[in-house]
Amino acid sequence: MLMKGRKVAVKGEAVASHYAFGPIEDDVIIKHRLLTRTTTTRGEPPLKKLQKKFTSFALEIEKDLDNNNDCEKLAKAFLQELATFELPLLKSKAIVDANLREKENFNELEDEINRQIVQAQTDIEDLKKQLELAKIERQHKEECESIRKLIALQPPRSETQKIITDLEKEIAMLEAESVANSRTLELRKKQFALLLHVVDELQNTIEDEQRSILEENRIANDEMKNAVEDAACDNEAMAID
Repeated sequence: MLMKGRKVAVKGEAVASHYAFGPIEDDVIIKHRLLTRTTTTRGEPPLKKLQKKFTSFALEIEKDLDNNNDCEKLAKAFLQELATFELPLLKSKAIVDANLREKENFNELEDEINRQIVQAQTDIEDLKKQLELAKIERQHKEECESIRKLIALQPPRSETQKIITDLEKEIAMLEAESVANSRTLELRKKQFALLLHVVDELQNTIEDEQRSILEENRIANDEMKNAVEDAACDNEAMAID
């Protein structure tokens, strides 16, 4: 009888494997398998199957007959079902441990990101100070240039013209350097803004993933609790029967 039941189950699984499921149906089926610990989309939950194996074994023992072989077969079937039921539990424990380790890794990553943010803010403050010093230095250069122009008014016209020409060239070079410095500064501002944006997006992603993991764990715990309560209610109902 046990072998026939197994053949029917295998046949049912072969028929079920020919069905085509879409992505949404696939997700629902996978979720159902994880929650009910079943290997197919149809069939009894493992706990109920285990209970039936044990009940069959207990009833066979209570018979006043020479049925040692039957009792031995039922005992082996019960132990095999018990081992099958234990394996998903061990897998679930391994998954939980892996999730805890992953959470610790996320926490370490978050600390590292926060440290990088603080370092970036410190670098920005240092660049602001350097910018202020550069402005002061440029102002001093401009003042020195004004003094040089006043002094240059005193020599003859030819020398003054030569000095003016040289000064205009130098001013043009300074202006080109100033434009280059302004472009470099603007580029650095955009790079730091992009860096802060990427850091903020990464932190939001980590927080969303942590909330999603916590929510999934909470839902799994609630559904496991409901399954245990349903199993307890079934046991009580069977005991009453």
